[in-house]
Amino acid sequence: MIQRSEFHKSLDELQKDILKMGSLVEENIAMSVDSLARQDLQLAQTVFDVEETIDRMESEIEETCMRLIATQQPMAKDLRKIASAFKIITDLERMGDYSVDIAKVTKRIGTTPLIKPLIDLPRMAMLVQKMVKDSLDAYVTENEELARAVGRADDDVDQLHKQVFRELLVLMMENPRTISQATHLLFVSRSLERIADHATNISENVIYLVSGKRVDLND
Repeated sequence: MIQRSEFHKSLDELQKDILKMGSLVEENIAMSVDSLARQDLQLAQTVFDVEETIDRMESEIEETCMRLIATQQPMAKDLRKIASAFKIITDLERMGDYSVDIAKVTKRIGTTPLIKPLIDLPRMAMLVQKMVKDSLDAYVTENEELARAVGRADDDVDQLHKQVFRELLVLMMENPRTISQATHLLFVSRSLERIADHATNISENVIYLVSGKRVDLND
């Protein structure tokens, strides 16, 4: 076994790698919605390219976690920290997938004029990005209160999602020709709402890391 000081250094490096992965995810969320709002197909392609890096980082971090468990046989909080890392990178990878899904919508809509100015979707994206950032900050600092705040922010995202749904439903009822694009935009709103759920999952893992207790922040 490597020395304990080296082990804790490895844990610090693990956290840094997770933050790097999280930063890329935040960036991809912003770019995916921005590509839609600006109907920028090249930016949408960049989202696909960044997702490949996110997927590679997930595999690398996963290997680090398995190596630390195999060589150190960590107990108690150290084990919870590594177990939480496993779950966090899975949530981050899923967030990246949802960003790609949004970029796919950009490509499907193409240069067809948008049926309405995008206001609430960019607002949702900003809220979601902050949730991702705060959940990872809570992980690194082991801040249970910040983790719980992320759970509360999820309620705001849910409300915006419902608002977008209502507005697009009215548009579809008033003008059937909007149905196709409105459906795509609903898909974007749903993707953002799911990203927020994954940020909440990370926060739940933070609370488990700190207290050893499982909680449901969506309850």
